[in-house]
Amino acid sequence: MVALKLRKVGNSVGILLPHEVLAVLKVKQGDTLFFTESPDGYRLTPYDPDFERQTKMAQSVMKRDRNLLRELAKK
Repeated sequence: MVALKLRKVGNSVGILLPHEVLAVLKVKQGDTLFFTESPDGYRLTPYDPDFERQTKMAQSVMKRDRNLLRELAKK
């Protein structure tokens, strides 16, 4: 468990993440993190759940319509 400190940043409040947390998340200053609700509480992650959902849908279409996509690529 890591304790996180809240600091005032302008009119907002920010969270300071220690270097070891940044290393575990594999993020650096300027990266975007996503705060999502999960069955066991909340999750802070660098992965966009909407992008992951869209990627899975695209993979499904590519697998299902492989021949159609191959023909479209020829044009």
